Amino acid sequence: MENRNQQSISLTFADNKLVIQSRPFRLDIVVKQHVVVSLNAQHLLKFEHLREKPSEPTPPPPPEQPAEGAENPSDTEQVEEKKEETAAGEEEKKETEENKEDDEPDMWEETFKTHKDTKPNGPTSVGMDIGFPGFDHVYGIPEHTDTLALQSTVGGEPYRLYNLDVFEYDLNSRMALYGGVPVMIAHNEQRTVGMYWNNAAETWIDISNTLADKSTLSKVVDFVKGTDDMPQVNTHWFSESGIIDLFIMLGPTANDVFYQYSKITGSTQLPPLFALAYHQSRWNYNDEEDVRNVDAKFDEHDIPYDVLWLDIEHTDGKRYFTWDVSKFPNSIDMINNISSKARKMVTIIDPHIKRDDNFKIHKEATELGLYVKNKDGSDYDGWCWPGSSGWFDFLSPNIRQHWASKFSLDEYQGSTLDLYTWNDMNEPSVFNGPEITMHKDVKHYGGWEHRDVHNIYGLYVQMATVHGQIQRSNGGLRPFVLSRAFFAGTQRWGAVWTGDNTAEWGHLKVSNPMLLSLNLVGITFSGADVGGFFKNPDTELLTRWYQTAAYQPFFRSHAHLDTRRREPWLLPEENTKIVRSAIRARYALLPYWYTLFYFGEKTGRPVMRPLWVEFPQDKTVFNEQDSFMIGSALLTHPVTEAGSQGFNMYFPGQGWYDVDTYKYYAGGQTHYIPVTLDKIPVYHRSGTIVPRKERIRRSSNLGRSDPYTFTICLDTNGQASGDLYIDDYHSFQYKSGHYSLRKFIYENNSLSNKNGDSQGMYETQSWLEKIIILGLTTKPNQADVSSPGQARSLEVSWNTDTNSAIIHNPRLNIAKDWIISLK
Repeated sequence: MENRNQQSISLTFADNKLVIQSRPFRLDIVVKQHVVVSLNAQHLLKFEHLREKPSEPTPPPPPEQPAEGAENPSDTEQVEEKKEETAAGEEEKKETEENKEDDEPDMWEETFKTHKDTKPNGPTSVGMDIGFPGFDHVYGIPEHTDTLALQSTVGGEPYRLYNLDVFEYDLNSRMALYGGVPVMIAHNEQRTVGMYWNNAAETWIDISNTLADKSTLSKVVDFVKGTDDMPQVNTHWFSESGIIDLFIMLGPTANDVFYQYSKITGSTQLPPLFALAYHQSRWNYNDEEDVRNVDAKFDEHDIPYDVLWLDIEHTDGKRYFTWDVSKFPNSIDMINNISSKARKMVTIIDPHIKRDDNFKIHKEATELGLYVKNKDGSDYDGWCWPGSSGWFDFLSPNIRQHWASKFSLDEYQGSTLDLYTWNDMNEPSVFNGPEITMHKDVKHYGGWEHRDVHNIYGLYVQMATVHGQIQRSNGGLRPFVLSRAFFAGTQRWGAVWTGDNTAEWGHLKVSNPMLLSLNLVGITFSGADVGGFFKNPDTELLTRWYQTAAYQPFFRSHAHLDTRRREPWLLPEENTKIVRSAIRARYALLPYWYTLFYFGEKTGRPVMRPLWVEFPQDKTVFNEQDSFMIGSALLTHPVTEAGSQGFNMYFPGQGWYDVDTYKYYAGGQTHYIPVTLDKIPVYHRSGTIVPRKERIRRSSNLGRSDPYTFTICLDTNGQASGDLYIDDYHSFQYKSGHYSLRKFIYENNSLSNKNGDSQGMYETQSWLEKIIILGLTTKPNQADVSSPGQARSLEVSWNTDTNSAIIHNPRLNIAKDWIISLK
């Protein structure tokens, strides 16, 4: 405790200080003599108390009339009676005034269209203002089709977080979409801070940019000097119900904030390798013959893929965990045929259950009381794909376990361990509900109303499904579950996507800031439907979409039932070739992607990063959303404009190399980048090493022991570094030390391979096949290998156009220590 008086108290820890004022309440957080977060500076802290609805007032009895012949009361008696009546009237008036606030319109019941929402506790909202002095830019609070850097809401609608099934959603909107993460990050040239508003009810956020009140801040800490204006972002958070449960992440770097947040809600767990590869889906592949033909066509056209998906039409009348036996009579054989090429399948399993007394899942749910309840205790009944449906109450641990048990191979007949899961419609989507979702006054486990837990429902669906996949393999295999709805912490359970987008250029373009926002708040395993879910993309749009998605974390093509078929080979031959090249580029980089996801689990760092994360002091990139980083080594600017022949692109940092041509671009400058249809603008950062596997197989797992190619781009000091993570790519054994993390360092004209983590022990047959070195100032004459048990020289070739050296076939085991020296 640093200071205390009647009005305030100051608490210090490390370089930080909390200053709490009582009249009125205000809390300021100071980092190294700079106020970085202010709570309730605008006095917007509000919360409603829980109420009991007042009973209807009892009308007063009529005055008694004197009996005929009775004496009239004396004047004194009449005066006393009037006094008593006046006093009673005054007391009643006082009570009426006191209870007036509890009897306002919509206090106990609201109407939305034809829906009524009863509120047994009355209004229960909470809210508070949170300011960020010294900051101009804030990010996060997905999911919205808005800019990466959040905009002021003054004069417009606030940002809304309320998970909804939105049909053909609008662009440039703050409207609610399928998921909501109440996390905001503020960044300036000196530091990054973050906040997490832990509330799963409907939430709104207002944002305004203003100037900090220096006179007030100076009372907190003596640092506000000079005449320069200080920016400030003010935010106002308000939720329909719940409590104010606020976490502040003080950084001071973006990576520190990511790590701190991961300690609160968890990090993205390392997915199996196949999940990072290419996925082929549509609503719907019609039958087993259709599946067989699509699978064969990928091989015929030499296009790799890893996962084939089946939508709702594969079921028996929208009864999940079943198969339409007229279309899929031999589902196990079908799955085994796919998995014989190390590929997988996915089926959709939504949380709404068809109300059919002959359907086992529904019968059990009814008998065991597994469904969400109406306010009167009866089972909630809504409308979704099967018609009349019930919804499991996933807030209950026992009900989640019951759901998980349905994924066992005995229960889910016709499934195998190579069949994975897609949880759609889990906002939850209720076709005949208010805003196409569940009524707010239905009841969940623990007595919670749906209004209190709405935004977390979808997370619990995905959690239960993940537990089911893990249990069916006795804890041996990593799960893969895709969810449409999400909340803070969803990253622990699997992937998400941006929902039902449209085949338009604007939707392609907005996919990048939407996914960047998700990555900033921990949900790193995310993607957008390639080609757009609704409508039919033209040839150029579909081609560019594949190129863009090849550099986004989750890579899946998907389309609506009424769209034309759009598998890659149905494009004109030249476009098919370009799409093939984009997908193969993704497969070549899978070692790099997999390594990034490993570090993501350990540190909470995103794999898809805004430029400001890597270049935090360069204000030029604070609003940039068309260019972004994959890890710390690759910069990409996908082409998202129709007919583009080129664009101006800013390159931060020191220097960059085109991954195709090796052309060098100086950092800190804007360059004009010409593009053709077959070009994906991707650049390798100087000072980094990127691993690839250039032998592209039909699926990712077939290449697990294939050799590596390293591209080394030297910085101005002639140095570079990089990492490579290896394990068995599918099990949980890596958590027990069965992995290898290798650290590669190039300095003093030597490349060394060292163990990056002594806790990991894993052997592999993979070897180093080729090394490409860019940025050398002199031509090397030879390369010598030094490793235990061997010393030899290697062939080196030189390209005078790019000043690059290629070391051919070192044939060194990638998981062993060695050094290669250039002379």
